[in-house]
Amino acid sequence: MKILIAGANGQLARAFQKSLQGSHYRVTALDKTQMDIGEMSNVSEALSIYKPDMVINCAAYNFVDKAEEDEKIAFSVNAAGVRNLASECRKNGVFLVHYSTDYVFDGTKEGLYTEDDTPNPLNNYARSKLTGEQYLEEETDNFLLFRVSWVFGEGTQNFLHKINEWAMNKKILKIVCDQVSIPTYTQDIVNVTMFAIGKGLKGLYHLANSGYASRYEVARYYLEKIGHDTLVMPVTSEYFPSPARRPYFSALSSQKLSEELNIDMPHWKTGIDRYIEETMTGIQL
Repeated sequence: MKILIAGANGQLARAFQKSLQGSHYRVTALDKTQMDIGEMSNVSEALSIYKPDMVINCAAYNFVDKAEEDEKIAFSVNAAGVRNLASECRKNGVFLVHYSTDYVFDGTKEGLYTEDDTPNPLNNYARSKLTGEQYLEEETDNFLLFRVSWVFGEGTQNFLHKINEWAMNKKILKIVCDQVSIPTYTQDIVNVTMFAIGKGLKGLYHLANSGYASRYEVARYYLEKIGHDTLVMPVTSEYFPSPARRPYFSALSSQKLSEELNIDMPHWKTGIDRYIEETMTGIQL
C-alpha cells in the first residue's frame, strides 16, 4: 500500500514516518513547499505523481492565537485544504485520514465529549477545523476523521517542549489551571490510527489518551518526572490574556473507538513517561 503524508515537518507526521520506516507500506511525506494543500493544483499534481492508496493529512495551521488575526490563512489550510484533499481523493479513489481537534467544543458540557455532542467553537482556529470536518464529510465518505487533543511528540511545537524551555530560565512558572483536556502522545495516535485502518474503520472518532488534566497538572507532572525543581503555581486564564478564547473542559471520550477496536487507550501520564524516555537525551536539566 502506498501512503502519502501531508505536512511532513509536523510532529505527528514525523511520528508516522518514524513508525512506518521499514514497514511494508511505501511512504512518501511532503511538506508545504512540495504540496500546499491550500492549492487545489498542488494536491491534484501530487496525487497524480505519487498515486497513493491512502493520504494521511498531518498538515494544519495550529497557531490558536495567531488565527484570530490570520483567519484567512487558518481557513486556507484547515478548511479549504481539507476540501481540496477530500475532493481529489474522491476523484482518485483514495482513502483519506484527517485529524481535527477537541477545540471544536466550547467546554461547557459537564462530562467527556463524545462524537454525538454538538460542536460550538470559541475561536477562529477551532472554527477553521470544524469547517474542515464539514467539507470532508461533504466531499467524500471514504475517510477516517479523528479528533485529537493537546498533541505532544518529537518537535518544538508542543506544550511539554515549551514547559522545558521556560523551566530552564525561570525558578517559578505560572501555569493555567482552568483549561482541562487530555495530553495525547503522537505515537499512540499513530498506533491507533494504523490499527483502525487495518480494521477497516471509517467515519468520525475521538482519539485521545485516557484520563484528563489541567495545563497546571500536566506541567507539574512533567517537570517532576524530568527532575526540574521549578516551582509551578496555578493561575487562571485571566492571568494571561490572549486573543483566542479557549474551552474550560474539552476532554474527549475515546470509548467509541476503544470499543470498536477492543483496546484500552494508554493514560496520558504513561504517554508522557514514554515521551521522556525517547527524548531524554535532548532535555537539559
